[in-house]
Amino acid sequence: MTDHVLVERPETYPGVQVIRFNRPDKKNAITREMYAKMTNALTVAGSDAAIRATAFLGTEGCFSAGNDMNDFLAFAMGGSMGREVLDFLRALASATKPVVSGVDGLAIGIGTTIHLHCDLTVASARSVFKTPFVDLALVPEAASSLLAPRLMGHQRAFALLAAGEPLEAAEALQAGLIWKIVGENAVEEETLSVAGRLAKKPSEALRIARDLIRGERNDVLARIDKEAEHFAAQLKSAEARAAFEAFMRR
Repeated sequence: MTDHVLVERPETYPGVQVIRFNRPDKKNAITREMYAKMTNALTVAGSDAAIRATAFLGTEGCFSAGNDMNDFLAFAMGGSMGREVLDFLRALASATKPVVSGVDGLAIGIGTTIHLHCDLTVASARSVFKTPFVDLALVPEAASSLLAPRLMGHQRAFALLAAGEPLEAAEALQAGLIWKIVGENAVEEETLSVAGRLAKKPSEALRIARDLIRGERNDVLARIDKEAEHFAAQLKSAEARAAFEAFMRR
C-alpha cells in the first residue's frame, strides 16, 4: 500500500523534518489518515530535540488539491469536520518550531490555508492558490478567516476566502502569503535549504523571536474551533449536499 504522506529526515539537511504529500494521482488530496500522520509528525517535532524545523512539500505540479471529496461526503453524513482534521489544525497552529513550505502548482483549500501557519513559503511561478469553500457551501477553516485579513487586508482575504478568486504566485507574493518565487525545479531545494538554515540557528533565541513575531496563539485556536462549528453546521445543510453531489458528477 502506498504511503500517501512521507515523513523524512534528509541527511543533507540535519535537524529538518519533511512532511511530503505523496498522492499525485489524486492531486495530493488529503484523507483522514493523512491528517493523522501529519499530526503525529508535528507532535514528534515538538518533543524531539533533533528536529529543529519542519518542511511541507508536495509533488511536481501540485502541492495539494485540499480535502479528499470522499471524506467530505463522509463528514457531511456525520455532520462534523472530522477529528483528524481538527487535531492537525490545532497541532499546526500550536507548533513551537519553525514550519516552512514549498509549493509547485496547485494549492487548493487547506493546500492554501496551511501556508498562513508557515513561517516561510517558497513557490514556483506556476503556483495557484485557491479556496473554494463557499462554492461548496462551506466556510473557511484553519483560522484563515482571522489570519488572512490580518496578513493581506479585508478585500484580498474576502476575494480569496469568500469569492473563491485564485491568487497567482506573483499576487500571493504581493499579498504576503508566500516569501519567495523560484523556478519550478528549485522549489524543493530552496525550501529545504531555508529549513536547514533555520535548523542551525540558536534554538531558544529562534523560538522566542518566532513567538514574538507570530503573537498570541489562543485567538487562532479559538477561531479554528469557531470555524469548525460553522463548518459542521454547513455540512448538514441541503446546499452543501447539493454542492458535493454536483462536484462528484463532474
